[in-house]
Amino acid sequence: TICTGLAASMGAFLLSAGMKGKRMSLPNSRIMIHQPLGGAQGQATDIEIQAKEILYHKRKLNEHLAEHTGQPLERIEQDTERDFFMSPQEAMDYGLIDQVIDKKAVGRRPMAAVG
Repeated sequence: TICTGLAASMGAFLLSAGMKGKRMSLPNSRIMIHQPLGGAQGQATDIEIQAKEILYHKRKLNEHLAEHTGQPLERIEQDTERDFFMSPQEAMDYGLIDQVIDKKAVGRRPMAAVG
């Protein structure tokens, strides 16, 4: 899973859910996590139903982000309260990705073992 420019909102969530060890970003990308965004209208009962549903999704997304990143749930809850932008290095330190792609390393192959 590779971020090539901007992985924001669900894009960042999907990036974090990639196969461990293969979650990558180009060096000039940005990655942003936040809480779900929604709206409701209608009768009070309908608004209450929608509010409960978005809070359910907020909790589940935070739980999954905690699982994918290794961060404590409390930190995820705090960081997703507002838009939280990260550089690729910050996202790697956070546990969202595993590697920042270095163009100098692309195409390099390890030397074969001499036996």
